[in-house]
Amino acid sequence: MLQVQKIRENKEAYVAALAKRGLQAEQQIDEIIQVDETRRKTQATLDEVLAKSNTYSKEIGNLYKSGQAEKAEAMKLEATALREESKTLQEKLDNAVNRLSQLLYEIPNVPHESVPAGASEDDNEEVYKEGEIPTLHEGALPHWELAKKYDLIDFELGAKITGAGFPVFKGKGARLQRALVAYFLDKNTAADYEEVQVPLMVNEASAYGTGQLPDKEGQMYHVTGDNLYLIPTSEVPVTNIFRDELLEHNQLPQARTSFTPCFRREAGSYGAHVRGLNRLHQFDKVELVRLEHPDNSYAALDGMIEHVKDILRELELPFRILRLCGGDLGFTSALTYDFEVYSTAQEKWLEISSCSNFETYQSNRLKIRFRDTDGKNKLVHTLNGSSLALPRVIAGILENHQTEEGIRIPKALVPYTGFEWIK
Repeated sequence: MLQVQKIRENKEAYVAALAKRGLQAEQQIDEIIQVDETRRKTQATLDEVLAKSNTYSKEIGNLYKSGQAEKAEAMKLEATALREESKTLQEKLDNAVNRLSQLLYEIPNVPHESVPAGASEDDNEEVYKEGEIPTLHEGALPHWELAKKYDLIDFELGAKITGAGFPVFKGKGARLQRALVAYFLDKNTAADYEEVQVPLMVNEASAYGTGQLPDKEGQMYHVTGDNLYLIPTSEVPVTNIFRDELLEHNQLPQARTSFTPCFRREAGSYGAHVRGLNRLHQFDKVELVRLEHPDNSYAALDGMIEHVKDILRELELPFRILRLCGGDLGFTSALTYDFEVYSTAQEKWLEISSCSNFETYQSNRLKIRFRDTDGKNKLVHTLNGSSLALPRVIAGILENHQTEEGIRIPKALVPYTGFEWIK
């Protein structure tokens, strides 16, 4: 979440930056400043009352010892009044703290200066494109038809077992999925990301810490009996590894990679644009998470982008990179680049990765700090990137590498699949 002190010091700049998201945030910002002012004044008054009360407590004992019982009794009445006043002040302070937290949880991150203004994905900026879009043979099929033709994925069986959006991978389809996971993890660990296996459910504090709550509460599967949430991405448990930690400056950066299934309700997602693997409720993903010194975080974001580029080159897929506009930017992100792979059979671009810098938005919620060279404790910058989400990568491979003889497996994956063709 945003830092109150910076909001007070840069009110106009924050209002202008949030306008890039299409938010008229001046009223929210004013209320944050007003509630914080109430909190600070109440805290100061409470501290004075408590200090006076403590002083009275000591003096009362001394008065009794010196035989001044009448003065002691009078002071006891004043001390009682001070205790009552402190209770009232504490209640007022608690209300102000809770209200301030609520307001801060509800306001999104401030976009980076490079984020273009815009209302929707139509206003995103294409900043890079690579690879030739293949010309397919006559009768080329979309991935859901290829999956049926070669018996790779059974969408109907998944719907029978669970419901729509929970496919069953079979035979070479399952082998391709497993091969991609191993390939992604090997690429990431070779780039000095430490692999971790993390829980698939998180508690409420973890979900609030990375910003899924309260923003995406309706999109998460909630295990009500234990008040746990199925993870929408391993970013949530991996980043929470460092919650409430104080690192030394020489412990930065921290880089982690993790493979997990991901669960998203995707409420309201219907129609042809979510057919097949385009939108699922359960899918596999390999994730990248970084903790960085604030001075290095944007260089680290560039490095993350180059890393994902290299993977897509080896998968021989045409791709492009978009800088998201304010209206399409995620709630917690300061700057996000989306990678999209071209689906030749569907004749459209499909998002397959996002690389984001959250700056201090998550670390302020999570209280992830480091001791800098000047001895001061500061908030780290957190970053996250998909490397990669499997469904649309598989869709891209099936569609872009299909031939009249079958589906060709990219050379980089053959050592992992054990086969060169799906026929």
